[in-house]
Amino acid sequence: MYAVIKTGGKQYKVAENDVIVVEKLIAEAGATVALDDVLLIGDQGKAGTSGAGDLSKAAVFAEVIEQGRADKIVIFKKKRRQNYRRKAGHRQHQTVLRITGISATGTKPKAAAKKAAPKKEAAKADDAKEAPKKAAAKKETPKKAAPKKAAAKTEAKPKAKAKPKAAAKAKSKE
Repeated sequence: MYAVIKTGGKQYKVAENDVIVVEKLIAEAGATVALDDVLLIGDQGKAGTSGAGDLSKAAVFAEVIEQGRADKIVIFKKKRRQNYRRKAGHRQHQTVLRITGISATGTKPKAAAKKAAPKKEAAKADDAKEAPKKAAAKKETPKKAAPKKAAAKTEAKPKAKAKPKAAAKAKSKE
């Protein structure tokens, strides 16, 4: 099953488990959002259902993976022979979504809710396993003592006397 949704002034064709990048949505990472502006719903190989009356209750459910910013866009203006140059940059805010379910009736699919929960727990379990390994690796490396030879070298050589400038000039003239 697929759907065409509209968000952020753009249209996206999505199916379950698709990952899409959209304009910024107000939601925390890990939260579930419902995209209600559905333009078309269809199955593979069949004609899609469209129309305002049929899709008024339809919704697409997605999990927010992360909030971030897009790559920088450089804006450069120049007028030749006028000594006019302007340089600016812009980074657009964006949200990364994973589509968890598509519903023609507007009710959240139960299978999508069950799938999302184990992924979060598995990620937390992986973080917990890695943290002790890193701490153990730091404890195993013994600290080395600083060498004492550096102090002896500084005292050994006295500085040579510098010749006065007048004496150096007299020798160079001869």
